[in-house]
Amino acid sequence: MAKLQANTSLNQLRNRYRLVIMNDDTYEEVVTFKLSRLSVYIMFSSIFVILITLTVALIVFTPLKEYLPGYGTQHSRRELQVLKMKADSLEQSMRYKDQYLQNFKKVLTGDISGKLDTTVIKVPKEPTIKE
Repeated sequence: MAKLQANTSLNQLRNRYRLVIMNDDTYEEVVTFKLSRLSVYIMFSSIFVILITLTVALIVFTPLKEYLPGYGTQHSRRELQVLKMKADSLEQSMRYKDQYLQNFKKVLTGDISGKLDTTVIKVPKEPTIKE
């Protein structure tokens, strides 16, 4: 049964049809095509593949790819990397300055929380030079 259905669908693809284009006023045949469903499918598939290939080739081999997001010139990519590194270093230095200012405010207001360093520092006396 399954073999019979596969055979009939293959036959439906191979059945021949005639496409006639006629002049509406004179009923004269202008063009006649003999087609099958399989040939129409193959023709549209081929056109689709050719259009996709031409579009990809146009984008890859021309400067149009620079207008796509994520692409660009090598020079602009390098500039972007340099700018990212500069921004990161500026952000880090800003964090250090903010931390310094917060600590400085705490010292000025006397709000010192945490363990104080209470060790005695022994400073050696400077040797005196006798003349």
